Amino acid sequence: MISTVYIGLGANLGDAQASLHHALLSLNADNLNIECSSPWYRSSPLGPVIQDDFINAVARLTTSLSPLELLDRLQAQENLQGRRRDVHWGPRTLDLDILIWQGMSMESPRLTIPHPYLTQRAFVLLPLLDLDADLCLPDGRRLDSFLDQVKDQHLYRLETTS
Repeated sequence: MISTVYIGLGANLGDAQASLHHALLSLNADNLNIECSSPWYRSSPLGPVIQDDFINAVARLTTSLSPLELLDRLQAQENLQGRRRDVHWGPRTLDLDILIWQGMSMESPRLTIPHPYLTQRAFVLLPLLDLDADLCLPDGRRLDSFLDQVKDQHLYRLETTS
């Protein structure tokens, strides 16, 4: 069965734009088809760690993988690009998150779909809505209904895209 999935991409170490571009190229293979990606955004980091701004985007893909197989593939790509998990919400060379798996909700020790914080993050909501202005959560709530909650988060659309 082929599923449509939205993944979030982010980085703030090294050449973040190159990291996102490389991830998109690398993931577009074997049971994964990147259909499109959003414009790139610069966002202020969340959490208590002082660090550089992030470059963020969202990609829509189709896959025949299961959610945990896709998670394994995303984490392998993060590791290949030097991702270290030393500090929670700390700086990273690459962060890849499953945001929405159309028609699915799930919660396991390794993965929650939809992503539990996606409605609280402008750097996720705006790129998602760039790809599909009518996108809804599996429970039917429209993503654009959450925009007021994130209007104070600093987010800047970049000229350069993937």
